[in-house]
Formats: sequence, structure tokens, C-alpha cells
Amino acid sequence: MIDDQRVEKIKKSGNLPQHIAIIMDGNGRWAKSKGLSRVEGHKCGVESVRAVVESAGALNLRALTLYTFSSENWARPKSEISALMSLIVRTVKNEVDELDKNNVRLTVIGDIDALPPAPRLGVKNTIERLRKNTGLIVNLALSYGGRQEIVEVAKALAQQAIAGEVEITKIDEELFKRQLQTSWLGDPDLLIRTGGEMRISNFLLWQMAYTEMYFTEKYWPDFRHDDFFDAIEIFQHRERRFGKVSEQLAR
Repeated sequence: MIDDQRVEKIKKSGNLPQHIAIIMDGNGRWAKSKGLSRVEGHKCGVESVRAVVESAGALNLRALTLYTFSSENWARPKSEISALMSLIVRTVKNEVDELDKNNVRLTVIGDIDALPPAPRLGVKNTIERLRKNTGLIVNLALSYGGRQEIVEVAKALAQQAIAGEVEITKIDEELFKRQLQTSWLGDPDLLIRTGGEMRISNFLLWQMAYTEMYFTEKYWPDFRHDDFFDAIEIFQHRERRFGKVSEQLAR
């Protein structure tokens, strides 16, 4: 349950991250510690997704980008991949009414066409159902890889240069950024990674150049509202200098 007093305190403190990226790690290790299958860990992780979506909505944040299935995850055992795909189908079906009621919009980055027909159709139908909503954006990274995205942008710019649509000397960071799948969303202010690992695992590599990072030992299935708020409060005390010094920010 959300602590409304804590929500109001966080809001009054200001300096809220508007876009938060999350690496939802530790499902398998959580399950193993309890003598359960990895699939059960993924299922229990859905409760944590629900908690962070509720928390972000309560704070009126703009967006969450959730690392749901990476391009590297296709190398996992086929049985686990199949179970994950089935879980995606069930989750979007079960959650769509609640998301719609809360004015949540769903978007996707990654190669959604690489997904099997059922989860691909389920996600696309949910996106369409929620596309007119104007509240929190829940952005799922599905079959996504940061290096792959950068390569695709490089290919696109090369094709444009060959076609004479852009001069090579005009290619800069701003033009490159406009080609990214998240160009309309903006870079994440904060990355949260659960499960104790301290790496970004090919997630939003370009976009996270200046993202603040928060790592916790807690496994994803145990991550709830207060854990999310802990990360927010730590972010609020960070000084984001973007290459400058503190004295310049004070001016």
C-alpha cells in the first residue's frame, strides 16, 4: 500500500526524476532461494511492476522504461523463453483495464516483431487500447539491446547520407539522438537496478550518458512502493552537474 504522506513529502521536496529506467533483476535468484522455479520468480515479479507503476503514477512522473526482455535473453533455455512470452500475454491482458482506468499509456522499444505472434499481438492491441491516455507512460523494452539500437541508427544515417538526404558533416549528437527509439521520450534521469548487480547490461547505452544510478541488493520480486520511494529520495539529494562544477550550477 502506498504511504500518501510519504508521497506528499517527496513531491514537496522537488527535483523529481521525470523518466526512470528499471532493470528488473533477480527473479531467478529469488525463486531459487525459495525452492521455486525461475518461472515462478518472473510471475511474482509482476507484482513489483504493478507497485512501481502505482508509485510513479502517485508522484505524477512522466515515464517508466522497464527492461522487460533483452536481445540477449533469446539465448536462455527455450522453456524459460516460452514461459516469459506466455507471461507477457497474460499480464497485458490482465492489467489493461486497470492501466486504462489510471490513464496510463503503453509504448514499446526494441524489435517487437521478433516476438512470437501471441505476445506481439497482445502488446500491440494494448498499445492501441491505451494510446489516447495522457498520464504515466510505461515504456517496455522488448527484444531490446542498446548496442543494436546504436548500430541501427548508424545504418539509417548512412543510408540517408548515401541518398543525399543528409550531409556527413551535419551528423552530430542531436541528429543521432533524433533517430533513437526514445527520441520523443527523452533520456532517463534515474536508473534503478535490483538484484545486487552493478552494470547496465546493454540497456539504453546512448541515453544513459548522464543518468543517475541506484543499485539495490533486493531482488525484483521483493521490490515494492517504499523501495521505489527510497530510490527517488536518494536521487533528490544528488547534484547533477552534466560536466560543470557546483559553483556554475549555483549561478
